[in-house]
Amino acid sequence: MEQTTQILNRVLPIILLILLGFWVRRRKFLAESTIDDLRKLVVNLALPAVLFVTFLQLELKASYLVVFALIFAVCVLLLGLGHLFKRLLNVRSEYFPFLMTGFEYGMLGVSLFGGAYGLEKLGTIAVLALGHEIFIWFVFLALLLMKRDGLQGSGQLLGTFFKSPVILAILAGILLNLLGLESTLYTAPVTGALMSALQFLGSLVVPLILLIVGYSLHFDRQGLKAAFPLPLLRLAILIPLALGMNFFIIRGWLGLDPVFEAALFTLLVLPPPFIIPLYMRPELLEEKRYVNNVLALYTVFSVLIYIAYFFITGGSHF
Repeated sequence: MEQTTQILNRVLPIILLILLGFWVRRRKFLAESTIDDLRKLVVNLALPAVLFVTFLQLELKASYLVVFALIFAVCVLLLGLGHLFKRLLNVRSEYFPFLMTGFEYGMLGVSLFGGAYGLEKLGTIAVLALGHEIFIWFVFLALLLMKRDGLQGSGQLLGTFFKSPVILAILAGILLNLLGLESTLYTAPVTGALMSALQFLGSLVVPLILLIVGYSLHFDRQGLKAAFPLPLLRLAILIPLALGMNFFIIRGWLGLDPVFEAALFTLLVLPPPFIIPLYMRPELLEEKRYVNNVLALYTVFSVLIYIAYFFITGGSHF
């Protein structure tokens, strides 16, 4: 009974905050422009603050390079499967392959994992997501831009990569970690105050993201039926893959801490990146409606599957 209560107390806040965001939209309690401003706050300040502190404190290991390469390979494989299934199933959507790969780590993975297991455990899913972020910025985004604007130069992609607050925060955290400056930053004058400010800022991440996710859950009933098969197909591939990788690689080969199993499962059941509609041509209204429906429907599935996993495992990873 005590364990069940503990699990409920970890999971219910996630559900309640998403429902609150949904209620805010339905009641028009906040304008969409306000939510967009909150999203900017999360992406440009709060999330980078969390990731900087996470990678600064992370104990870096050689085995993490294997995990890094593995997640990158999974993303590439899913992209290839997306193109294959598009031909085999005669799918009309040009963005079907993009919806088959990538994971919404920043705007959903951090909040789900951090909300259930605690922000202090965020380093585990951050390690896994590093290979994913390289894929997103150098492969996924490049292909999205090519589809929208034609061929892109490598200089433009590199510039976009190094202008991202999230990427800059990760790189800065890793660099200062390798230099052994963590304790100095926390104890020295001024930098100690700065680190405290970053931790305060990072505490906004989970509630704000979950509110934004709930607010963004908007379904177009006419296109819902067409959107349904993709999440089912992708999850039918990724759930067994996550369980198999946990058993044979995370636990068996690498012998990593059990919390990495929860992190891997969390990452692989996340929906496709929410940035896809942002890089589509404005005139593709029907295509954009399909993509948005897939993302909204997949988000609901992801949250439900994640909560079920947390209950089944008994929250044993925390």
